Amino acid sequence: MLKAIAFDLWETLITDTPQQSRAQERLRLTRMEALLRSRGHEAVAARIERAYRALWHRCQDLYWSADVDVPCRRQIEHFLEELELDAGSFGEELLAELEHAYAHAALEVLPDAVDGARDVVAQLKRRGLGVGLISNTGRTPGYALRPILAELGLGGSIDVMVFSNEHGECKPQMSIFEELRRGLGVRYEEMAFVGDNLYADVYGAQRCGMRGIHFVPPVRGTAVAPHVERGLEIVPDASITALGDLLGVVEGMLLSR
Repeated sequence: MLKAIAFDLWETLITDTPQQSRAQERLRLTRMEALLRSRGHEAVAARIERAYRALWHRCQDLYWSADVDVPCRRQIEHFLEELELDAGSFGEELLAELEHAYAHAALEVLPDAVDGARDVVAQLKRRGLGVGLISNTGRTPGYALRPILAELGLGGSIDVMVFSNEHGECKPQMSIFEELRRGLGVRYEEMAFVGDNLYADVYGAQRCGMRGIHFVPPVRGTAVAPHVERGLEIVPDASITALGDLLGVVEGMLLSR
């Protein structure tokens, strides 16, 4: 018996256009540069954009490619290392200000809710199903994503939210699905997971015993994980191209079990 539906976040419930992503990036860089200049680091501030891009590749190589996540503060420390600065010589106040500038850009330049997302999660909630979320967070951590979801009208319909920067591992690691399952208080066979990434979302859910539903959006934003060939044949339990179609899939699952 299906008792809960859970979702991926980026490119499933919310999305950024290239214009939004560039605005977020510019906001991060401008504020972090101003903070460094205000503390006497004018020389390195000029290299901030190069360090910012190198940071992404560093995190991808060290953490995300292995399905492990890294706290936002550690990303800031790596960023300073790219600038050849010693994070240990920075006071807590400045580190916190740099982290805030880095983490909160998407709260000021909001992403968009994917078409149908608000209505679908609200309808699932009204049907008495548990609603969950797992996000591989990247640059925007859970403490920024919670208010973003509230601002976009999604947060109130989601019972349990699990963010990889807080959990320590990313989808498709089984531990992050287990945290979600415990939070929802159901068995894996009573859950379905919806996401746009076959490996992280569908494979991750199915190997735990959940049903995996592949969402193929007609237009993708910028939050798409780099493709890594895994040598796996992944066959979703269902595929949809519009979130509104999920309601019919869920109805069929409810009737069949």
